[in-house]
Amino acid sequence: MKTLSNVKAASLGLQHVLAMYTGAAIVPLIVGSAIGLSGEELAYLVAIDLFMCGVATLLQVFVTKYTGVGLPVVLGCTFTAVGPMIAIGSLQGITAIYGALIASGLIIFVISGWFSRIAILFPPVVLGSVVTIIGISLIPAAINDIGGGQGAKDFGDMRYLALAGLTIVLILVFNRYGTVFSKAAAVLIAVLIGTLVAFGMGMIDFSPVAEASWFQMVTPFYFGVPTFNATAILTMTLVGLVSMVESTGVFLTLGEITDKKLTDKDLARGYRAEGAATIIGGIFNSFPYTTYSQNVGLVQLTGVKTRKVIVFAGFFLIVLGFLPKVATFTTLIPKPVLGGAMLVMFGTVAASGIRILSRVDFAKNDNVITVALALGVGLGISMNPAIVASLPDQVRVLTDSPIVAGSVTALLLNGLFRLTEKKTAMRKTPLAKVE
Repeated sequence: MKTLSNVKAASLGLQHVLAMYTGAAIVPLIVGSAIGLSGEELAYLVAIDLFMCGVATLLQVFVTKYTGVGLPVVLGCTFTAVGPMIAIGSLQGITAIYGALIASGLIIFVISGWFSRIAILFPPVVLGSVVTIIGISLIPAAINDIGGGQGAKDFGDMRYLALAGLTIVLILVFNRYGTVFSKAAAVLIAVLIGTLVAFGMGMIDFSPVAEASWFQMVTPFYFGVPTFNATAILTMTLVGLVSMVESTGVFLTLGEITDKKLTDKDLARGYRAEGAATIIGGIFNSFPYTTYSQNVGLVQLTGVKTRKVIVFAGFFLIVLGFLPKVATFTTLIPKPVLGGAMLVMFGTVAASGIRILSRVDFAKNDNVITVALALGVGLGISMNPAIVASLPDQVRVLTDSPIVAGSVTALLLNGLFRLTEKKTAMRKTPLAKVE
């Protein structure tokens, strides 16, 4: 294969950044807004997130003894972590988010070598239930932003609904009629157009961008010293396990595309890289990271499988993390535009869970009951968390988070049904005749 020039590699790397930018930037905007951060704090959160996306990507691209899957993968914030982080930040404060990330990242790093043994605990009936709960529990946040934001005096104003509707329609159009690249970047393009329309309607003031500095340094523990809470750590560890399952699919897909047969050691290094990125993210007040499947589409589209392109993408993301003006511009996206994009993306998370559940044999009543109770418990607590407020602290470790409550319900029921199924099968097996 002809060697790729630096100019072409850089241009392809920029395409990868554009394809994942919205997903990466929207996570800090959603989480930061939900827990009440100021505009300046939001800008820092977006900037450090972009910086860490670059660091996490490079950790995967470069293979060392312990980390790096060595494939052309781009890492970004996992949407499965949004709901749990909002819940943790609202109940225990933002420092508990980062304590949980550091601890869960360390756990993921340590168990990576044995994950193939742990993965059996997450069959489709469990994994699909968890992902579906996460997606559905996030949708109310999108609806609030579509209406103009929680507590807005003119909540539900027609201007807000029109902007959100325009954003959703644009995403649909680009996904239906666009090229592979424009499909991958559909949300970003739609958000940019929606923001420009909002500016034309006099809804945006760009003065904060003008006032923002051109350069800033990343700062460890920007929001304070991390605090460690058992419920928060358990929640983020479950999110990390789900991300590992999702990443496995991306790794194997890219392995086929690049004609690289992955070994257990390759996968373990990939998992460790995600764990290490999450630990560093906790230190620098960022987020947990996972491989972005939309970038796999670009690898297929361009036919360029070299890691050199991804190295440029990682470098661009790191540079963006030092530019406050870019991050500040991102924070000016109007809530209705952001809400329209969120509705599509969170709905996609829920749809991913449903797609996983489609592999479940629902002819078995055990699977029906497992999914029904997991969704019922998880979404029930999400809608009315006061129901578990009076439980003992030891029990609330498992019930404070709807994600943990639903996940534990699915894990316990699946394990119980599999165990009783084996015992029943053993009883029905005739004893061998003794001669």
